[in-house]
Amino acid sequence: MSLQEFLPTPRFEEYKEHFKDFFTMERREDGVLLARAHTRGGSVQLSVQNHRALGQFLKTVGADPENELLILTGSGPDWMMGSDPTGFALEEEDLEHWAYEYAYKDGRINVSSLVNDLEIPTIGLINGDGYHSEVLLMCDLTLMADDARIYDLHYGISSVPGDGIHSCFQELLGVKRAAYALLTGESIDARTALEYGMVNEILPAAELVGRAYTIADHIMSQPRTVRRLTTQIIRRPWKKRIVDDLDGGFGIQMFGHLAKGKSVHSDEHISKTGSYVREGRRTPFD
Repeated sequence: MSLQEFLPTPRFEEYKEHFKDFFTMERREDGVLLARAHTRGGSVQLSVQNHRALGQFLKTVGADPENELLILTGSGPDWMMGSDPTGFALEEEDLEHWAYEYAYKDGRINVSSLVNDLEIPTIGLINGDGYHSEVLLMCDLTLMADDARIYDLHYGISSVPGDGIHSCFQELLGVKRAAYALLTGESIDARTALEYGMVNEILPAAELVGRAYTIADHIMSQPRTVRRLTTQIIRRPWKKRIVDDLDGGFGIQMFGHLAKGKSVHSDEHISKTGSYVREGRRTPFD
């Protein structure tokens, strides 16, 4: 008999309740977990609170051996187009503390957890328009609503795009296309995203979850060890990209924030910056 016992692992019913203000979750008996990110039941409105909750959620899901596949998506008509009106008060009150504690530290955990802390296959569903699409694009497989558009807002709000979106776009788009997307805020529609190789399939938003379950059923048809080890093979390029690029990019972004000395994440600023996406324009200057 061992001198010590295993520590308990997270229990689904407990963390389902714990994260309910940020994610609604349902899990099948075979361990396929569907998680929908939300802000009060609707589309995600970025805040320091849900920014931190993402990494906590991913680590918790990864620590539960009963989870066998994660389907991650959003709620409401958009993925993420605005921010919580008071969700960045900490940035305005103490920019230096925010830049490290809530941006640099939490942000690096978010991106690295997606590729390092989950031993299980992941399927991202882009349910609507939005920025910070790297959370879904860096899943092993990604499906996109056929009327959705993704874009990067950082340059448009006077922020350096170094918090993981650069790693994602450079890996998927290549140097030239990524440079254009990051500098211009290019609104990339579903058909273009499919053509560029950013996503695997496009289909009506209402069919995303059903299709994800169909793919999940196929993945789950193979033994547990095969599924999990295959995931580590196909995720290797992301791991290398994150090790090479993430910390430095994030550090440059935070230096930019501190150098200019002002916050940039108000909902008015973000929503106004992304208005051209809602209008169906490719860039803010066309």
